[in-house]
Amino acid sequence: MLIRLYQASDEAAVIALWEACGLTRPWNDPRLDIARKLSVQPELFLVGEMDGMVVASVMAGYDGHRGWVNYLGVAPAQRGRGFARVLMSRVEELLMARGCPKLNLQVRQDNEVALGFYAAIGYGQDAALSLGKRLIQD
Repeated sequence: MLIRLYQASDEAAVIALWEACGLTRPWNDPRLDIARKLSVQPELFLVGEMDGMVVASVMAGYDGHRGWVNYLGVAPAQRGRGFARVLMSRVEELLMARGCPKLNLQVRQDNEVALGFYAAIGYGQDAALSLGKRLIQD
């Protein structure tokens, strides 16, 4: 798998990937999420490509205090090949190079596969409750 920066021509393939991975939600327009990411640290939006096809993606960010990961996904037919590990490793390297001391991410409570994956690569549950507030309705 080749890891590279997201390109505008990847939009349809990335959205299809996110949908296949169950990452999209009715209240988040994936096109707007992509546009927003491209306006802030676009160099932390990566895709994995095989044979010219997008098979994985990850968005990351760093606010000067904590790093965040969103939209880590691997095409269902390509799972079990270590692609998610490789993408997370690359994100960790990029964030550490920026001086990021800690990386946070959110996983839905019922997503046991994702929880197992993150546990296997060293992530643990923080003693914190995630809160959110929509500032812009999509």
